Amino acid sequence: MVCKTILNVSASTPKINDYAVIGDGRSVALVSRNGSIDWLCWPRFDSASIFQKILDPEIGGTWSIRPAQQSQTTRRYIDNTNVLETGFHLDSGRIVLTDFMAVTSEEKKRAILWPEHELIRQIRCDSGEVRLVVDFSPRLDYGRVAPIIKNGGNFGWQIEIGTCVFTLRSDVDFAGQNSAALFANFTLKAGEAVAFSFTYGSEGPAVIPPLGDSITEKLNLTIDWWRRWVEKANYDGPYSRHVLRSALVLKLLSYAPSGAIVAAPTTSLPESIGSDLNWDYRFAWLRDAAFTVHALFGLGYKDDGEAFVNWLLHATRLTRPKLRVVYDVFGERPPPERELPYLNGYANSHPVRIGNAASEQVQLDIYGEVVEAVSHFIGENKKLDRDMQKMLRQCAEYVCAHWREPDNGIWEYRDKQRHYTHSRLMCWVALDRILNMQMRGQLRGIDVAKCEAERLRIRQEIEQHAWNPKLQTYVHACGSDVVDASALLLAYHGFEQANSERMQRTHQRIRQRLIPRAGLVYRNERSLQLREGAFAICSFWEVDFLTRAGKFGEAREIFETTLSYANDVDLFAEEIDVRTGDALGNFPQAFTHLGVINAALALDATEGRAPNLIGES
Repeated sequence: MVCKTILNVSASTPKINDYAVIGDGRSVALVSRNGSIDWLCWPRFDSASIFQKILDPEIGGTWSIRPAQQSQTTRRYIDNTNVLETGFHLDSGRIVLTDFMAVTSEEKKRAILWPEHELIRQIRCDSGEVRLVVDFSPRLDYGRVAPIIKNGGNFGWQIEIGTCVFTLRSDVDFAGQNSAALFANFTLKAGEAVAFSFTYGSEGPAVIPPLGDSITEKLNLTIDWWRRWVEKANYDGPYSRHVLRSALVLKLLSYAPSGAIVAAPTTSLPESIGSDLNWDYRFAWLRDAAFTVHALFGLGYKDDGEAFVNWLLHATRLTRPKLRVVYDVFGERPPPERELPYLNGYANSHPVRIGNAASEQVQLDIYGEVVEAVSHFIGENKKLDRDMQKMLRQCAEYVCAHWREPDNGIWEYRDKQRHYTHSRLMCWVALDRILNMQMRGQLRGIDVAKCEAERLRIRQEIEQHAWNPKLQTYVHACGSDVVDASALLLAYHGFEQANSERMQRTHQRIRQRLIPRAGLVYRNERSLQLREGAFAICSFWEVDFLTRAGKFGEAREIFETTLSYANDVDLFAEEIDVRTGDALGNFPQAFTHLGVINAALALDATEGRAPNLIGES
């Protein structure tokens, strides 16, 4: 029997999938369908939030621009960009709100006045006449601080916090001098437009950008920058819309100064409405490394892939041979996990958490993820530098010594450690890829005999103890009877062929217990007990599995069905509610969008349009 998540979201609470995102490679803002910015952290992803209405509609803070009367909305991203357009349609007229964070090349930034961080909102009237309402109500430090907003005259409205300055500029007249919020009412007629520039500077005096033609110039530069980046993609398959949007999401979640990619730009959006399954995802997980490199290089983004691998090497350098599960964007330890009890949480799903205790967990699978990422990065011919060779030797020694130990596993369960099948698999992957690199002459100084012996022992452990003969399936931990979708990755990583009898039986059991309908896959049976949603990336794992098994038509059908659960601008959260199809969990989720890209690449590989599948020679 399949348990279903029971949603208890009030009509006034936007659904998670009602949001879109804009960003600049350092931070991200969530923009609701009705034109309000309900989440923004500056100056980087894991900084304290400035707007957080999504986590508390009463004290969270928001920046809303909307018609004074009810309207119907449509929205889209300008083609091949992360510039968002929201159209408001009324009987009296039509207006378009354009939201973006200004980005361009460093060379062009030096040529014009360019703040450290700038969020621009431009609204124009395309037809008729529309009355508009603006509510600018920032609440700093996760909603704890209602700042005093001062009128700086020609320098705009300013909030000063130490040496940091937030500045709002517009030609619109605001009310709210020396208060914690600004309000405006005005009317636009056809052909008229106004713009708002909200900036952040960490050290005074802040750069105060001009308005007028400067806004149009920055919009054009930003559109051009995104389109030039998209042009580097080499994907020309039938799913370009979804693949390129997923690539654009990954670029939004990449911290440009370091190359790190955060799991999501939000915290505490619930995996089950009303539950405590609320986590902070604004950090970089090593778990995602292999999928990330596969996706970036598979799409032709070699510079981005190399930047990520360089961050990986930097982040792990100080703690090797022991690796952390989670790092911040600069490769440091994330802050300790703590709760913010004064915030009600999304749809009363509390607690709201910042920091993530997974950083203190043991996850042995990350060694395989890191080694697989490096292996994919260098290919069969590239030479390894001294530091990379040292890291791989350390990984080999650590895996040989520790693979038998229990850990917290890929799903980061906090109750107790277990001998997880996926962790064993990735330890096998680590040694297998290291031995392959040694055999190709790319890696020296490893104990080949020891690595070969331990690789064999891991295989025997998985084949003998992770296989449940009664259920006829690979299970989530050795000696367990719990079915887990991560078993599909045994084929993805080349441990076993997808069309083998064991893998086919495993897939059958997963379908029987974890797939309530085509295109939706729970991650394991424990998810049913916790009333989680279907785990979106698991659906794309099934697509990859079916592709490897030669069931191409079925794979495409499931892929297209799962893609239909994206929101109207092709964004995915971590999970999908089985009953309603709504998004659950942090949003947008890098892991899910990596799944979109890699599943599309797997399908293309069957038609000769993409490189070989990972795990195949």
